[in-house]
Amino acid sequence: MWMARGLFIAACFFTMTPLLISIQWLLEKLGLPGWGFICSNYYRFLCKLMRIRVRVVGRQVRDRAVLFVSNHVSWSDILVIGSLCPVAFVAKSEVRKWPLVGITAKVQRTVFVDRARRHRTGYAVAEIGKRIETGTSVVLFAEGTSSDGNRVLPFRSALVGAVRDARPRGSNGGITIQPMAICYTSVQGLPMGRQHMPLVAWYGDLDFLPHVKNFVKRGAVDAVVSFGEPIAVDGDEDRKEMAKRLEKTVRCIMGDALRGRRSAIAAE
Repeated sequence: MWMARGLFIAACFFTMTPLLISIQWLLEKLGLPGWGFICSNYYRFLCKLMRIRVRVVGRQVRDRAVLFVSNHVSWSDILVIGSLCPVAFVAKSEVRKWPLVGITAKVQRTVFVDRARRHRTGYAVAEIGKRIETGTSVVLFAEGTSSDGNRVLPFRSALVGAVRDARPRGSNGGITIQPMAICYTSVQGLPMGRQHMPLVAWYGDLDFLPHVKNFVKRGAVDAVVSFGEPIAVDGDEDRKEMAKRLEKTVRCIMGDALRGRRSAIAAE
């Protein structure tokens, strides 16, 4: 049964993705609207296909483009977060070379970061500023890697701190950062304990395809995305202090979500 379903998912993905890439590329070249509509609805469809149920805690900033700073658990985070609204992600440069995924990421306005070249951080920050300037919110996974889903790893202050200098061109103000936490709370309607988290969490040396296979075999998964209060950044903040502040907020709202309780610091 799961094999037939896996083949169906693969057929949908490899049929729809090239088509949507072509449409989005054409819209971009012609300067026509519709990129965001296609983007978010594509991810919503993939969530339904993969049986991922998404719940939102707190109020997401929607009246302007912002930088969402989040933890990272799995490849499925992209589908979950992308289903909420049109966003661009910040990803390692290696993703650009992945078959199909790389060109999809590029069309989805991904900002690629070369971790081996620290001096290129300024370029990434400038690209984040450009996305926000054109009305596209950006998602930064501040841990720099994915975790086991039970905790938040220390935020890397280099890029997190550098974004304080990102600002729309011609603007005297900075940008708005909204802390965001993603976690997975149950599978097949049953609470997901620490021992079951590897069903969803993709981290360490776990191979991608076997992980996707196991993801397809299990039942529906519940994902919770929690939003903290937005922070206006004007460039005067200390990098390390800002990273610690965001890390603490994300850790708190994620912990509350995993325990199934309403967070006292979630955005109202």
